Amino acid sequence: MKSLTPAKFIAFLIFSIAFLTAGIFAQNPTPTPGPPQPADDSDGVIKVDSRLVAIPVSVTDSNGEPVQGLSEKDFRVSEEGRPQKIERVGTADTVPLEIVLLFDVSASTDAMFRFEQETAAKFLQDVMRPMDRATIYTIGAGPVMVQGRDTAEKTVVAMRNIKPTKEFTAFYDSVSAAADYLEKNAPSGTRRVVVVISDGEDTNSSRIAKAIQDGYRKAGAQVNTLDNKALYNLTVANRNEASAKERTRVLKSLQDADTVFYSVNPAGSSYQLNQMSVFGQQNMETFAKDTGGTAFLPKFAPIDTKDEYLNSNNLKKNNQVLEAIFKQLANELRAQYLVQYYSESDYPNGRYVRLDVGLQQPTGRKMRARQGYYVKN
Repeated sequence: MKSLTPAKFIAFLIFSIAFLTAGIFAQNPTPTPGPPQPADDSDGVIKVDSRLVAIPVSVTDSNGEPVQGLSEKDFRVSEEGRPQKIERVGTADTVPLEIVLLFDVSASTDAMFRFEQETAAKFLQDVMRPMDRATIYTIGAGPVMVQGRDTAEKTVVAMRNIKPTKEFTAFYDSVSAAADYLEKNAPSGTRRVVVVISDGEDTNSSRIAKAIQDGYRKAGAQVNTLDNKALYNLTVANRNEASAKERTRVLKSLQDADTVFYSVNPAGSSYQLNQMSVFGQQNMETFAKDTGGTAFLPKFAPIDTKDEYLNSNNLKKNNQVLEAIFKQLANELRAQYLVQYYSESDYPNGRYVRLDVGLQQPTGRKMRARQGYYVKN
């Protein structure tokens, strides 16, 4: 064997050491992987697949006054019957309010328009703080944004400049637009509220109008042979069928935006005079109940009689009634908490999950909260 030069000897030595090291490691068996271990959340880290569920909750006492100072230990939450661990509870003092006010400008609410306008303006001034934001929509032939999210001062000015119209009413489209706006523009972790001043009637939302036209086309040439009563009945039947679907769609948009729905029906007890008005009030009651809000139905006295003195007297009474309603609404918003928890249940996308929210000590207290949410994976 020839002698190696110093350089070759060093290269040979490095190669030998590497070869021996590889052999040593090869003799050690690779550990057999065991069963997967559950993630350790003892350090408080939330798993990636958890969903944060926000529940706006209002708590008032027997007199309707806000109950303040509650914390995580005062609430309980169950999801489909399974108790959940509350992560945090934000109070009205610390959690900003995002409110959309929808004002019906159609002929259905014309009699008391200015009266409602001023009371609603005063409500916004009373309930909003510098950190809160409000948005104004009108409900007419379609939803119209009068003022994007801004301070109480600017919003009130914009609302006082709204003029009544004699247009049709696109109630569903307007409520849905408000909910979508909140979902896209309200910062996360805020309390989101929609307040509607309307009788809830709908004559012009896109899906309602389409259903009525589709009904006419389906009837074909027979439409031309129908008398006014039969044509009216056909229109009502098509509208009611579409309205039932719209109720479900709009409620989902409110739930998806974590929004609480409130309404004030200026029609008062006269809403019972026709089927559309009854259905409209029922809609608003459904939206309010399922989201944790209230559908107010004031008992207004008539202000369009032939007796001007009586009209003036009734207007004062109506003013007191409406002021009391907005005071109650303001109290509920001041008593509003944002209860949040992480759901780790593996529900499919779009599934409606039922909630049961309550107080550990409910005696003498009234609580309103959303009744469920739709899964968004």
